[in-house]
Amino acid sequence: QVLLVESGGGLVQAGGSLRLSCAASGRTWSIYAMGWFRQAPGQEREFVATISWTGANTYYVDSVKGRFTISRDNAKNTVYLQMNSLEPEDTAVYYCAAQTLFGDPRASRNFASWGQGTQVTVSS
Repeated sequence: QVLLVESGGGLVQAGGSLRLSCAASGRTWSIYAMGWFRQAPGQEREFVATISWTGANTYYVDSVKGRFTISRDNAKNTVYLQMNSLEPEDTAVYYCAAQTLFGDPRASRNFASWGQGTQVTVSS
């Protein structure tokens, strides 16, 4: 019901930057927030950053605060994650997600629509 198409992953050296994009289509009226979760090898999927549909509120995991910035383009129904000062610990598959269930905008259980993921690899 909500289709997410994400892009922007790649391979960078530590200290480098990448920008992820995620475009939503379909029943976008049901979206409370959009953003990214990530999953590193052998690890659980974790919250990274989300932004409310209005753009009034943003949320970040502590480890990326000051380095990552999430924003949105209302006209394009697209959300962007600018990732600066990347660290090897940021290496993971990043999944775009749309919150369609009311609740905590940082909790994966409230995100019913997911992109297919994009690989981010940061070399030391």
